[in-house]
Amino acid sequence: MHLYSTQTGRVERFTPRDGAVGLYVCGVTPYDTTHVGHAFTFLTFDVLLRYLRFDGHAVTYVQNVTDIDDDILRKAREVGTTWDQLGDQEIAKFRQDMRDLNALDPDHYVRATDYIPPMVEMIEKLLKADHAYEAGGNVYFSIESDPDFGKLSHLSRPEMLPVANERGNVADDPNKRDPLDFVLWQAAQPGEPAWDTPWGSGRPGWHIECSAMATSLLGPTVDIHGGGADLIFPHHECEISQSEHATGVSPFVRYWVHTAMVEYQGTKMSKSLGNLVLVRDVLETYSADALRLYLFSNHYRSAWEYQDEVVDEWARLAADLQEAADFPAYGIEQVVDVSPYRERFINAMDDDLNTPAAIEALREIGQAILEAPEEDDVRNAQDTLGELSDILGLTLAE
Repeated sequence: MHLYSTQTGRVERFTPRDGAVGLYVCGVTPYDTTHVGHAFTFLTFDVLLRYLRFDGHAVTYVQNVTDIDDDILRKAREVGTTWDQLGDQEIAKFRQDMRDLNALDPDHYVRATDYIPPMVEMIEKLLKADHAYEAGGNVYFSIESDPDFGKLSHLSRPEMLPVANERGNVADDPNKRDPLDFVLWQAAQPGEPAWDTPWGSGRPGWHIECSAMATSLLGPTVDIHGGGADLIFPHHECEISQSEHATGVSPFVRYWVHTAMVEYQGTKMSKSLGNLVLVRDVLETYSADALRLYLFSNHYRSAWEYQDEVVDEWARLAADLQEAADFPAYGIEQVVDVSPYRERFINAMDDDLNTPAAIEALREIGQAILEAPEEDDVRNAQDTLGELSDILGLTLAE
């Protein structure tokens, strides 16, 4: 199997270290879920998980939820509830949406607020090694202390700052030594949740949360770390720096895998812009199989635009595949041989999860079953259809 590595910019052969694979995926910030952009990312990793296990690997899948964050606090104030009640409500919605899409549950679905002690421990190590500093009740990571900062995104220093500022960085924070230094811990503010630490009461910064959760559950080196492409910088870049300097182990991640952004009505689908297509709304009209086929008709690294009417096309294919799976298998003559299509499917998946090509192979298996003479035996072909459909998370149910 080959995967594209964001860090090297190449498609590389995936080799597990010891037969076991640690997979960590950055999850949602639960304040307005679940839209089709979310589904594209998390179902991509659902397919990767399924294929790795199909390929014989023992995978431990960790997905987090960022349950304490500026956006959650803001949204909770807007709707008149508490941050934790809002989180509970939105997490439940998200998990139900993913189950309705036939996504496998992660082995560990973890909340950031359950990992405050490991975060504090990491920050203490960074302070002791002079990779972090205290100022104004906050703790910051000093990017000057890491000459390799930027090795994931490959952005130049002038390119980094505007991107970071768009994604939560406060460049004019007077407590910072460098505008790009990022918050590891922020001092308590009135009305906000806070935890006690050796340097004062407060709450964690965004980046340290994932480092603590990933290393706590998967060790200092993670085999595959994923998320949307909008997390490459600054989030994943910062994760690398703080993790490697806190643990003393490099690399923090062996393969960085990122999904492209989904657009809608001409711009990126996002909660902040409000141009959302919610999964639960789509599923009122279409099956999970139809939506999965539409999503995976796009390669995970290629940006694309969701169009409401296009789902119809994939709903027809979903119906055809379901009909092929349930086709009465009475024939006892020539066995319908779909092994070439099976091989094509496997080759496509090995080629950096080429799901569009894999879907075409599935389509041909379905056609071979439906177009077979009545006296031919299609049972093996149906078994193959079920086996390969499961890798894409299809149920083949009405």
